[in-house]
Amino acid sequence: MTREELKLAALSLPYEPGVYLMKNADDTVIYVGKAKKLKNRVSQYFQDTASHSPKTKRMVSQVDHFETITAATEFEALVLECSLIKHYMPKYNILLKDDKGYPYLRADMTEAYPKLKLANRVLDDGARYFGPYGSRGKTKQVIDTICEVFKLPTCSRVFPRDIDKERPCLNFHMKTCDGWCRHEMKQDDYLARIRQAILLLEGKYKQLALSLREKMETAAEELDFEHAAQYRDQLKAIEVLGQRQLVTAGVMADTDVIGWHQTEAKACFAVLHFIGGNLMDKDYELLSATDDPSDAVSQLVKQYYLVRNAAPKRILLPIAIDDAELFSQLLLEKLQKNVRIIIPQRGDNKKLVELANKNAKEEAERATSAAERVSGTMKLLQNMLALTQLPHRLEAYDISNIAGTDIVASMTVFVDGKPKKSDYKRFKVENLDDQDDYASMRQVLCRRFCHYLDGDKGFEEKPDALLIDGGQVHAQTVQEALLAMGLDLPIFGMVKDDRHRTRALVTPNGQEIGIQAIPAVFALIGRIQEETHRFAITYHRTLRSKRIKGSKLDEIDGVGKMRRLALLKHFKSVKAISEASVQMLQQVVPEAVARAIYQHFHHEEK
Repeated sequence: MTREELKLAALSLPYEPGVYLMKNADDTVIYVGKAKKLKNRVSQYFQDTASHSPKTKRMVSQVDHFETITAATEFEALVLECSLIKHYMPKYNILLKDDKGYPYLRADMTEAYPKLKLANRVLDDGARYFGPYGSRGKTKQVIDTICEVFKLPTCSRVFPRDIDKERPCLNFHMKTCDGWCRHEMKQDDYLARIRQAILLLEGKYKQLALSLREKMETAAEELDFEHAAQYRDQLKAIEVLGQRQLVTAGVMADTDVIGWHQTEAKACFAVLHFIGGNLMDKDYELLSATDDPSDAVSQLVKQYYLVRNAAPKRILLPIAIDDAELFSQLLLEKLQKNVRIIIPQRGDNKKLVELANKNAKEEAERATSAAERVSGTMKLLQNMLALTQLPHRLEAYDISNIAGTDIVASMTVFVDGKPKKSDYKRFKVENLDDQDDYASMRQVLCRRFCHYLDGDKGFEEKPDALLIDGGQVHAQTVQEALLAMGLDLPIFGMVKDDRHRTRALVTPNGQEIGIQAIPAVFALIGRIQEETHRFAITYHRTLRSKRIKGSKLDEIDGVGKMRRLALLKHFKSVKAISEASVQMLQQVVPEAVARAIYQHFHHEEK
């Protein structure tokens, strides 16, 4: 479908909640979204393209057609959206890694002697599943720790088939297993231990600890100190295990704090798990940098808890997300748990979010190399400016003058985000007696690209984009001049704020592109603008200083160009000349001229 056909199709949609699926020419779903009103939301993609983020522009450019599914309520649309994202894993949705990568812990309570086992996914087989956990290694560690605490078997023997067939293994002699392969061990005791392990995995370690404490005290009262000691050891292990080993399953934390940070190339989504105000564990996921952090956090936080089928009592977010109330409702329906979603603005909760952001920053920066930073920044800039290729070479221009005198221009060059000073150029604007920045900029750019067209040394490289100090009219003036020369280059004006910092870039047709939301790009453009201004003002001051210094001597009768140069060569500066005696001056010029120079600088004293 053409863009106009897509727009008409979107305008024909109903004002009802639902889900839309954007598809490319291969009929592949590339984006899934939810809408409160399908007509309003979908039509925005094909009408107001100027306000889209670079990522949205890329996605829209690949849309060939779309499909919609109407829902009865906005809540149903949210449920459907989450389900479809998980099913299609669309390219332009922000995605956590596939939940197949998250292992689970499985216990089939229908077996005579259930065992805790590692499972790659949840199946509808009647067994109990717990998790998912961060890695297979962590899941195995949880199994081993629980089995050690409750003295359950970790061997490959199958009960009751292998009872009394062989001698107990080394685990029994190391006292990490009670030797359930012995005939004297009772099945009821084994099932009781497994049920205790299940309570722990369900996050009910306080209930389990209370039960064990009662058994320990009863055994002590009956002078059964051996069993009392066993209960005591289990109690200590459970209190530690309950808080530290199982919190990553999401069933025990009372507060999760979400952190987000992105470098030029990498982004990190971090989750800190707290129990009773104590930080117990950290989970994080590294992704590619995005141009819409709010959308990224919104999508990731939904996936994070829905894929785990577990959530804490509170979730603190660094950024407000869409549908926070609906998401809380969804968690209540799926988990039977009332979860509060909070975006703290001050106080202790705000400090916790700052801590989570700091953790995310550390992980993102650790995963980003210097080369990735440069490449990532250039890629972000390319996307923001909708350039057809990576902006390897950027040229920036600035005009400097005072009341129309000594008009100069600077040209700085940045290659892969770094200044290339050997390619810097300075221009002295000619045949202009008044202050006209537009005419000055037109002259400078015409001269620069005349050299380029002639193949002159130092001007032979063509920039990927031009940055002009000024607004839309400056950019438009340069564009018109270059088009007249047969050159079509991306041109952007650098628009400043009240503090003389570049806050945005503007195209010749007036489209303003904000850069402050992307720190890496904002910093790069700021450096370019400051360096270009510095280079221009330095050249202007040099010319002005030379003009002022030369004029003091030129005003003296008998001092022409040759005598002025001879004096400056001998005395090094105008100040030294002004302080010299007549005798000293006579070493360079005749006596009459020496007396004229001396009188010029000392007439006020007389």
